[in-house]
Order: sequence, then structure tokens, then C-alpha cells
Amino acid sequence: MKINRIRISDFRNIASLELELSDGANVVYGDNGQGKTNFVEAVWLFTGAKSFRGAKDGQLVRFGAPQAGLEMEFFAAGRDQHARVTVEGRRGAALNEIPLKSAAELAGHFCAVVFSPTHLSLIKNGPLEKRKFIDTSICQIKPKYIHILNQYTRVLDQRNRLLKDIAYETSLFDTLDVWDARLASFAAVLIKTRASFLDRLSPFARETYAGISGEKEALGLEYQSSLRCDTARSIPEIEEQVLEDLRAHRGEDIRSRVTGLGPHRDDIAVTLDGNSARVFGSQGQQRSCVLALKMAECEIIRETIGEYPVVLLDDVMSELDAARRDYLLNHLSGRQLIMTCCDRADFKHLTSGVSVKLEGGRVLTIRKYE
Repeated sequence: MKINRIRISDFRNIASLELELSDGANVVYGDNGQGKTNFVEAVWLFTGAKSFRGAKDGQLVRFGAPQAGLEMEFFAAGRDQHARVTVEGRRGAALNEIPLKSAAELAGHFCAVVFSPTHLSLIKNGPLEKRKFIDTSICQIKPKYIHILNQYTRVLDQRNRLLKDIAYETSLFDTLDVWDARLASFAAVLIKTRASFLDRLSPFARETYAGISGEKEALGLEYQSSLRCDTARSIPEIEEQVLEDLRAHRGEDIRSRVTGLGPHRDDIAVTLDGNSARVFGSQGQQRSCVLALKMAECEIIRETIGEYPVVLLDDVMSELDAARRDYLLNHLSGRQLIMTCCDRADFKHLTSGVSVKLEGGRVLTIRKYE
């Protein structure tokens, strides 16, 4: 999978930009605030996901412009393709000139893996960030998972509203059976899918981390459910376990007026030699953990769809030593790489690819390395 050409208009601080990309490494550099991360963000939107920076769609349009427009020519699934994303209040999209119902329908057609400094929150923060990581990863290889995730969220919201209303109208208590059954059915699919994905991800992540760290410590990953369910069991068996736990926990849920158990409370334990990476890991170790997870995600996507996703690395070079920079620049064979940095010294060992200097959202210079 690779991007051949991308056009961006009125997106963030980028008024107009058109760029042809190398099949290998593409380094986008320049001072802070010149549009480097905006460029990576624009590429990411073609995955069908929302901004990895947490921005709302309306914040993506350049100030004073009516809408933002993104176009991309890319090669995937053995053929040349064309995608378009527009942002005008909300995102719209088209694939190969066919309008899509929503931008989310681009999921699975173009795949990318992104790493930015904000992703250190995967290790530094609580369970929410890790759930978002695994859900976003799964959506790229199983687009139907988006529907299950949305359905679970809707039913969870309904159950939470019911828990609040029961405090004033006790006759509503009996309707909990209906919502518990629906919640359990979607929860079982989420739990099983997440745990199975993590089982596939773990060996790749351990191998990558060993290479990054020089095998100084071992990375461990474990899915931790808030429910008493065995993730090795079948979906119907997990569903039955979830339902039992929801019913047993009803009293506490009614008192707190919120659903206290379920996939929305699950976590992924990330450890180094058995110790929490969040509590005991250094800044460098935590960054290496996230890189290992992202590179492992690449391998899962390749294993699933038969080709590597595009790798997006935003401002990752500054805290890596020379050997690790060289690995990222020159040894990710078979993968197209888009990397941002501020200093030209960060990519002085680039042997093949393209460097692009941005200034004020415009391409200032382009240099090819062969």
C-alpha cells in the first residue's frame, strides 16, 4: 500500500499543497508551526478515522475558508485508487468517484499506522487511551467492528439513562433485563475481538521491543476485563458470563447511576519484565513501548490484508539515538514511511527517499535521495 500523490486545500494552515511521494521514506521537516503535523493528520483522515489529535471536524478547516478538501491517489489491493475527503461542518468522502455514506466507510480501503508524541498517553495515561488504540487498530482490519462498537455505546448510554430514571420510577427496574441482554451481546463480541487481536499483536510487539531495546527487558501485554470472563471462551459463553456479572452488579449500578462493568472499563496491561511500564518505565522505555505497539500493528495489518499500511511518524526522531533513527529511515523495507522532524540532522543518514521542507503550510524545497 502506498500513496502516489496527495492534494490538500484549506486544511488547518495549509492553503494549497500538492505532493508526489516516494515509495520509501518521505521526511517532512521545518520549524515548529509550519504544517508538518497538519500534513500527517490530513493523510490519516483517509483511513476513515477521526483526527488522531482529538480535533473536531470543524477545527480542521482553514480559518476563513468555507471547507477543506483532500484528494489522494494511492495503490492498494493490487490497483490504483482515488479517494476524496471534504470537511464542511462534518466529513464527507468518496472512493474511486463513488460517494460514501460517511467518511468512516474509507476504513479498510486505505490503511495507515500513526505515531505522534500524543500517543505516549498510551502508556502514561489510564485505560481509555489503550482502548482507543486497540479499537482503532481493529477497525482498520475489520470495518464491521465499527458498527458493533457504536451499537455497544448506544445501548450503554440507554442503560445509564435508565439507571438514573429508576431512582425516581422504580417500576422501570424490570426493563433492565432487556438492556442487560442487549449490552451483553455486544460486549461479548468486543471483548473476544479485542482479546484475540491482542493475542496476535503480542508476539510482534515483543519482538520489535527486543530489537529497539537491545533485549534489555521483555515487553508484556495482557487484556484485563472488568468482568469475570474467560476471554479464551466462545462469544456465546462470554455473553452468558457478562450477563451474570451485570445482574450481580445491578445494586451497585443503581446506587452509582452508571454501568460500572463492561468493555468501556477494560484495560490493557503493558509491562516490562513484569513491572508496569506506566509506573516504572523511563521516558525512553515508554516511547519504545508505543513504537513497538505501532510496528506490531503494521505486521497485523500486513498479515490480514496482504500488504503493509503506510507508516506515519510525527516528531519521533528527536528522542531516538542514531542507530534507531537509521533503523526507521532505512530498514522498514516494503513500507512507505512519512516522517516529520524539525532538524535536518535527524535524517542526515537517509539513503533513499525524499525530503520536503514546509514553511507556512507551503512546500519550500524538495530533495530526492538515491
